[in-house]
Amino acid sequence: MVTKPARSTPDTTRRSERSRRAIYDAALALVAEVGYPKTTIEGIAARAGVGKQTIYRWWSSKADVLLEAFLDLGEQAAEAAGQVPYAIPDTGDLAADLKAVLRATVDELLDPRFEAPSRALSAEGVVNEQLGREFVAKLLEPQLQLYVDRLRSAQQSGQVRPEVDPRIALELFVSPLAQRWLQYTGPISYAYTDTLVDYALYGLAPR
Repeated sequence: MVTKPARSTPDTTRRSERSRRAIYDAALALVAEVGYPKTTIEGIAARAGVGKQTIYRWWSSKADVLLEAFLDLGEQAAEAAGQVPYAIPDTGDLAADLKAVLRATVDELLDPRFEAPSRALSAEGVVNEQLGREFVAKLLEPQLQLYVDRLRSAQQSGQVRPEVDPRIALELFVSPLAQRWLQYTGPISYAYTDTLVDYALYGLAPR
């Protein structure tokens, strides 16, 4: 008697992950090409090769898809760099640590994979209050908290005055970089962000 080979059971976990990855890639590519307003669930589904009900099973809106896709992109980059869980390094040299992380930020902002979807989401967040709040809460605020943690560590080691508010202080170097990048007011480079750190930490007045 010939025994029929047993059928392998489909791995739904792997299939779901493959679909999720395709949806992430499709959403980021589409928003970069046509902008946020013209990006649709139907368009994402068609590009990813899945049914739109698959998307609605996991997300309630295109904003949710895009924000999660963007978070995933950042996590992939951190994993590739061996920096998971990610934190700003604390070598004991605050200036060097801030310069290192801002240089990495410059690389990310100039990387087409990040730049196009990030610009699209940032631009839409200005006119779409709900999306803007989600963008800040899910993407921006966790990154800013890393600076707060590093500055508090510097306060504990005596490198930053104890009365300084870290949340305000980080804006001295983060906000100018964001503005220059968003509004094309000048080139962004390592030299630029290094200078921002020097000005922020050492001031402008002669000593």
